[in-house]
Amino acid sequence: MSKSAVPQPSWRQVGKHAVFPQATHDEIARFDFLTRLNMHLSQSVLPGVKLAYESRVKPAFCAEHGRAPTDRHEVRKAMQKDLHYQLWSALRRNTMEQRQQAGRSVVFRQLGALRTIADAINEGAPTLKLDPSISSPRYATAVDIHCMPGCYHAEVIDRDIAAGANYDAGLFVTTAGALGSYSDGGGQAVVDWLAKNKPGWSPKRILDIGCTIGHNIVPLAQAFPDAEVIAIDTAATMLRYAHARARSLGVNNIEFRQANGEGLPWADGEFDLVTTAMFWHETSTAAMPRIMKEVHRVLSPGGLTLHLEQPQYQGMEPFEAFMRDWDTYNNNEPFWTRMHEADLDALITKSGFPAGSYFETTMQAKVDRTLFPAAGGTEGGKLEDYGRSPRWTAFGAAKPGVTA
Repeated sequence: MSKSAVPQPSWRQVGKHAVFPQATHDEIARFDFLTRLNMHLSQSVLPGVKLAYESRVKPAFCAEHGRAPTDRHEVRKAMQKDLHYQLWSALRRNTMEQRQQAGRSVVFRQLGALRTIADAINEGAPTLKLDPSISSPRYATAVDIHCMPGCYHAEVIDRDIAAGANYDAGLFVTTAGALGSYSDGGGQAVVDWLAKNKPGWSPKRILDIGCTIGHNIVPLAQAFPDAEVIAIDTAATMLRYAHARARSLGVNNIEFRQANGEGLPWADGEFDLVTTAMFWHETSTAAMPRIMKEVHRVLSPGGLTLHLEQPQYQGMEPFEAFMRDWDTYNNNEPFWTRMHEADLDALITKSGFPAGSYFETTMQAKVDRTLFPAAGGTEGGKLEDYGRSPRWTAFGAAKPGVTA
């Protein structure tokens, strides 16, 4: 199947639950327009950026300097002058801003009703533990990360869930359905990796740090229904939404708790598995080692910590690193560069794990067949047949010993 025949998933196909915002015909049309624009940018406009670099920008740089660009910073300075790159970059930024505004308008129109539903699910539930004494770290509130006004923490009404509802509604647009109808492709990938690499393993206690709306921890809770799962975040508005979302999906073995990863409120060795998903690139350089030391501390002997992320820049071609660094300069991700430059092996080792325990692997998103039916002519039909197959780098370490 050619890329021109890529299915065009609609926001109507998003997985629904009790607190998911409802949208009108016109609101759905706006979401669908932005989804298709994102697909067009990635499939038709983005390849021209590489072509512009190879055919115009790089030759001009070589002619001026007598050599090719040596790092992503030199590539960025040269590419910023190219009209095709400017067009792609401006449109990509604009789609993110429009996604946020589209989601917020849908959510705010019905925020009172959504909060009433969430209140009915959350009230008195022992699995939602909020702590007003937990303050949001400055690195999480100083900037509107990926253009979300107020970032993850802002609250506009009492017992607010708006930020979570907006985040949930808009993920489908940015990824054009590539993370599945419930935007849980990352969590599904972790489950598949564990099944393949640790067959038969059944962790008793699981901790997820920086859970936002819980979309990536829900698949793990479903895969290990007998496990006690705890998902933490510093944003109360996200936790209220995440708890109501999980419960309305029938997932009841997750405790959502307001806590900061820099000072976890548990004794040593309490968790068999500690995870994060797309968390570290939104965490400050100063906080990273403190959080990883806490991860090591609460991990049980024989336990595993596993972190889903984008790939590190080490060994990457300058142009690819430049493209991956786009979020730093254009998508309000100020910690993106420093995180992807970091020596993660050293971070792990300095946190207490033995030398040599660090590992890296890759994970593949599971195809949601409700959005992407099998591609003709390819056995099984793979999402990459459509040119949309999210892959991530994951890193982690095992703690020596035997899990009790």
